[in-house]
Amino acid sequence: MSLYKRGNTWWISITAPNGQRIRRSARTQSREAAQEYHDRLKAELWRVHTLGEKPRRTWQDAVKRWIREKEHKADIAKDVAKLKWLHPFLGDCYLDEINRDLVDRIAEAKKAESSASTVNRYLALLRAILRAARDDWEWIDSAPRVRLYPEPKRRVRWITREEARRLLSALPSHLEAMAAFSLATGLRQSNVSSLRWEQLDMARGMAWIHADQSKSGRAIGVPLNEDAVSILRKRQGIDDTYVFTYRGKPIACPNTRAWRLALQKAGIKDFRWHDLRHTWASWHVQNGTSLQELQELGGWSSFEMVLRYAHLSADHLKQVASRIEGTISSHPVQSGTLRKVVSY
Repeated sequence: MSLYKRGNTWWISITAPNGQRIRRSARTQSREAAQEYHDRLKAELWRVHTLGEKPRRTWQDAVKRWIREKEHKADIAKDVAKLKWLHPFLGDCYLDEINRDLVDRIAEAKKAESSASTVNRYLALLRAILRAARDDWEWIDSAPRVRLYPEPKRRVRWITREEARRLLSALPSHLEAMAAFSLATGLRQSNVSSLRWEQLDMARGMAWIHADQSKSGRAIGVPLNEDAVSILRKRQGIDDTYVFTYRGKPIACPNTRAWRLALQKAGIKDFRWHDLRHTWASWHVQNGTSLQELQELGGWSSFEMVLRYAHLSADHLKQVASRIEGTISSHPVQSGTLRKVVSY
């Protein structure tokens, strides 16, 4: 049958002129509306095949192509998770049916359960796919404007060395080693979790993050200081493949109950695992590492990413500030004058 029901919703089944079998939800409980949708789709397929018109593409067509073209991304799994959440809203919608009203409904639904910054990540993905469909794939002629919510600028969260010592002492041994290595190298959690012995050159004191493991998409050489090397030596012999393991398996997610209890015991609040990387970067800047050196050490793709740490070290400006010393002291201001100014 060309029309059939699944639950309360009507579906259509059509054989296109090129022989392709198409099954699609009509997204309606009305048989009359489903029949109208069926007839319009059948006529459209005929025009595409016979007259060479541009076929209408669905959101699912775009999702499949996006995943196929972006499968090399280190965080493609995050895209997939977001797309699963978006599916009930967009489903089998045609791309040219996605308008500003629909985008706003999606934004409002996500904002009801998440922060503005989280909502923006979903909207940014939706916008990127629509722009790709318009500009790269030429599937649509226009795309709705997707506006992001304003986000408050968050301070860089880092901890002192004393706080770090309390945290490490409160962690179980497997998480302690992983956290200490993160503080020593600044590597992202995923790179530490998946670190293999074959990526290490202990004699040279180097680690290698392959391009497909790097967020920037390029290979990174990581120099290992003595703290990092010492941690690695203690891990030797525990597992033949992975450096950091628990019960014979890599530690995929260190944000466990043990991590949260250790934070509580150490008296540290509002601190995520990724803040270990912020702490590493903050310590570096406070001890004289230039922002250019920090960018290279941390594998950031742009200089703007390290500017968030610039305020932590103003030592290099002291000499600059001293260039105008004496310009005021050579012309002392009388205290009476100061009183007049203040009272005014």
